[in-house]
Amino acid sequence: MTDVHQAFNSRVKALDRKRARSGYGYVGKVRSDGLTVFKPKRRMPGLPIRGLLYMVLGFVFFKGVVLAHLGGVTYEERVAQLAEGSLIQQAGAAVMQPDPLTRIMARYLAPVLR
Repeated sequence: MTDVHQAFNSRVKALDRKRARSGYGYVGKVRSDGLTVFKPKRRMPGLPIRGLLYMVLGFVFFKGVVLAHLGGVTYEERVAQLAEGSLIQQAGAAVMQPDPLTRIMARYLAPVLR
């Protein structure tokens, strides 16, 4: 009797694992014999491109707001001061250098912020 219960429990565990894998959806394929077989979709590994793009655009927007608020000369002075600091501060200064997109954004935001 315990063998029957163990076999049943192992089948239930296998079904639970299969159901957990299909949490991302499934794909149905028809085999050559006409049987439709459903397999769980594979989870796509890799970088979330859209999230990284939003993060970069948000950072460029932040730089544009700071540049528009402080003005070009003051912003350049503060970045230069940052470049004289430690290694981490120098990396921050390299990232905070005003790029063309930041300058364009600051030009449009300056009248709004002042």
